[in-house]
Amino acid sequence: MTDLIDLAGTTVIVTGASSGIGASTARALHAAGAHPVLAARRADRLAALSEELGGALAVPTDVTDPGQVLTLVAATLDRHERVDGLVNNAGVSLHCPLDQVDPAELGRVLQLNVVSLLAMTQAVLPAMRAQGFGRIVNVSSGTTCRVAVGVGAYAASKSAVNMLSSVLTQELAADGIAVSLLLPSITATEFADGRFTLGASPVPGLVVQRPDYVAGVVLRLLRTGEESFDIPHGPEQPEVTRVPE
Repeated sequence: MTDLIDLAGTTVIVTGASSGIGASTARALHAAGAHPVLAARRADRLAALSEELGGALAVPTDVTDPGQVLTLVAATLDRHERVDGLVNNAGVSLHCPLDQVDPAELGRVLQLNVVSLLAMTQAVLPAMRAQGFGRIVNVSSGTTCRVAVGVGAYAASKSAVNMLSSVLTQELAADGIAVSLLLPSITATEFADGRFTLGASPVPGLVVQRPDYVAGVVLRLLRTGEESFDIPHGPEQPEVTRVPE
């Protein structure tokens, strides 16, 4: 494990911050004394969250647009003069049997779930390398750990995230940058058209968890730099969000 850090005073960009895990992560960062930078496409949602979090920097951003990605990082550096962390949370689902997947739609999913994640990572690297420090958390999916019948295309996109994270972990270690992979279980968010209701058990052994719970694990990874964390299925476990001693 890398050195533990205190998040107070750090600057962390959160993509997909307008709802769900992203919004919960931004709130948790603010509560920890960090400076969350809010990035998502829905400007109205970001503005409301910024007000809630004491004027946190909000930059409406389509992370699939390279120019907007660079603008986001530039705005962060202009306000806070550093980028300590990045939470690559923006993503989209694709629930459909593989024989019915529209290749064009799959291309859009890959652009958001995979390509933009790499582009965001590349955009923050100059600042992190100059600091000699950085923490990156890539939000993947527990579907990558099973044969995901009905969501195979989505799981494939997140499997690509897993590989990118593993390689980045090794390629960036010498720069003082830790990359963590997070595998959430089923979470009650707007994802997949909000089909998962808090506390429900859509599949035997699985229980829909709170986005705040997942956000707690994101903060754990930002503090510890652990290489990966697979959130256990079933009821939430308080020890999951605790930093190991």
